[in-house]
Amino acid sequence: MHLMSFGYGYPFGFSGWIMMVLWWVIIFVGIVVLVRWISDSRREGGRASPLDILKARYAKGEIDKKEFEERKRVLES
Repeated sequence: MHLMSFGYGYPFGFSGWIMMVLWWVIIFVGIVVLVRWISDSRREGGRASPLDILKARYAKGEIDKKEFEERKRVLES
């Protein structure tokens, strides 16, 4: 009989199982955080075009139709 087995056949007994489960939980959470971080960074990479920004400002009412048409003409030229 080994001195480290504590009679259970495992070197650290019940606390070893707890540490193993905790280790896998940490690995799983780390992978989830990494995947979310990568997907967020890719989403931010697709920036809106100037025309899309202009359309959004017009839709929000920040600019009127005349100003929208003038700026659109400038952007398209």
